[in-house]
Amino acid sequence: MRCAITIALAALALTGCVNLAPERAQPQVTAQLPEGFPNNENAAPYRPTAWWTAFQDPVLDALVADALADNLDIAEASARVAQAAAQARVARSALLPRVSASGDASYSNTPLSGSAFGGFPGGSGGAQSSRIENDSYSLGLGASYEIDLFGRVRNDYAAARADALAAEYDYRTVQLAAAAETIATYFEIVDSRRQIELTLETIDLLADRAARTEERFRRGLTQSFELYQVQQDQRNVQASLPQREAALDDAEGRLGVLVRAYPQAVEARLARPLTPQLVFDEVPAGLPADLLGQRPDVAAAWARLEAARARVGARKAERFPSITLSAQPGTQGGDIGGALDVANNWAVNLAAGLTAPIFQGGRISANIEVAKATYDAAAANYARTVLTAFREANSAIEDYEENRQRYRLILAQREEARFSADLQARRFEAGVGDYVSYLDALRALYQVESALSSAGRTVAISRLGIHRALGGDWTDPSAPDRIAPNPVEMVPAPQEGQEP
Repeated sequence: MRCAITIALAALALTGCVNLAPERAQPQVTAQLPEGFPNNENAAPYRPTAWWTAFQDPVLDALVADALADNLDIAEASARVAQAAAQARVARSALLPRVSASGDASYSNTPLSGSAFGGFPGGSGGAQSSRIENDSYSLGLGASYEIDLFGRVRNDYAAARADALAAEYDYRTVQLAAAAETIATYFEIVDSRRQIELTLETIDLLADRAARTEERFRRGLTQSFELYQVQQDQRNVQASLPQREAALDDAEGRLGVLVRAYPQAVEARLARPLTPQLVFDEVPAGLPADLLGQRPDVAAAWARLEAARARVGARKAERFPSITLSAQPGTQGGDIGGALDVANNWAVNLAAGLTAPIFQGGRISANIEVAKATYDAAAANYARTVLTAFREANSAIEDYEENRQRYRLILAQREEARFSADLQARRFEAGVGDYVSYLDALRALYQVESALSSAGRTVAISRLGIHRALGGDWTDPSAPDRIAPNPVEMVPAPQEGQEP
């Protein structure tokens, strides 16, 4: 026994020297990542915080804060982080000794002779037999420890830690998505409200225009085709109003899901005028491609690749023997006092065990193949994630610049439309122009205003796309790194037949 323990202790000294996991590596396609994006020239930093505050809209700021705190997707992701962290602690426990305590008490009362069993040979018939009574009490500890000679336990723990890290990055990805959806939905609501306002004004304008055209038709000053065209325009605009109102209701409903609120509460939050200041700053030129490392989805994919790599090592280690040390100190006595007399009634049992797989029906080899295939899949997923992130970032930069140019052009068109409407108003007041021309100019202005509202929404969303594609910060740098969501409150469900 002493020899076995000596050998086990020598093996313990070698623990940590063997790791069968593959060397850390990355796919070739990610190693060839360009230094910058094709549409820029000079390198520049990019890590803005809470960039949407530049819109100077307290309603938007409050909604984003509510989404980060109350969104149910974030709450679910937070629970997954806690779950993965607990799983990592479970895996870590295998690296530590296992200790348990035990206590036993027993009483026995047995016959001394066989006569009590119906006249066994040597018995005394029906006479009273002698009996033996015995009390036994014992206290003990049990301790065992597996020597992780080939890194199975260490690699399983490393894989669990990597999974926990991936869950944390998934949490940040969900955080980013919730904030982004909130901002995009808010600008959709702003645009929908503006479109409804312009539609109502256009309906009133066309009603006036149709009435005047009908009067001119009765007087023989215009043809029926012109009257028909004006009436059709009026009906088309009127028909678009329910669709725009339905789109607004849908957007407000989606916003309610994002901030964990029902429609009535959302309407109360949006009761005030929504007036974001559409200021669209330029994106720094020459953004380096390594900014993609800020994206939580890229970081999560890398963490899962590391987890898969560690599990390959863990499964390979199952081919080799495992050594377990155990110790069982304790006491034993005929009464409780004797069991507590450690000085005189102690006992100890030390053991070292070696278990080696000989025939497992191909289970170990199959598990290794599974682990290798999982590692290959994780490598492909990581490469795809990086390539997709690069494409999204480059496209987002290009789209933002194009949409900014379009917005500036429509902004110039609005100035021209305003000038034309003012000119027609002055001509009518001076008696050298007609009112119908003024109404037409005013309608053209409304159309440009509608296009400008949609263009502003598009630029805001494309600006959002850049920030999301580059994985920038979403909180103030002075705030904690992680905004923990409020817990989902649980209340008793209503009983059958009871009003909720």
